[in-house]
Amino acid sequence: MAEKNKLNKLLTTGRGPDEAENWIFSLIPVTVAFAFYIVFITASDLENKNVFVAYGAAAGFVGLETYWILHGWRKNHGSTILMGILGIAATLGILYFYLSLV
Repeated sequence: MAEKNKLNKLLTTGRGPDEAENWIFSLIPVTVAFAFYIVFITASDLENKNVFVAYGAAAGFVGLETYWILHGWRKNHGSTILMGILGIAATLGILYFYLSLV
């Protein structure tokens, strides 16, 4: 019974106008962490720095999208969950495509 109620809430609950603002502000910590990661990688003596940067970027985006999936689950926003899953799939697809080129 609880599963049916949760599914109904996920399909019917709307999102507020502040959702886009929350999404923009959630990018700030990921961007700062990635900037420090780039500085660390460029200062190191690794041979394939571009591969490490690609994996780091993918890990950051997958982590952010996972946060938004959990956020959508808590707030009963089915579209946020769906966009998070699609974002993870797109990120992994782009990473796979990039690594096939390298």
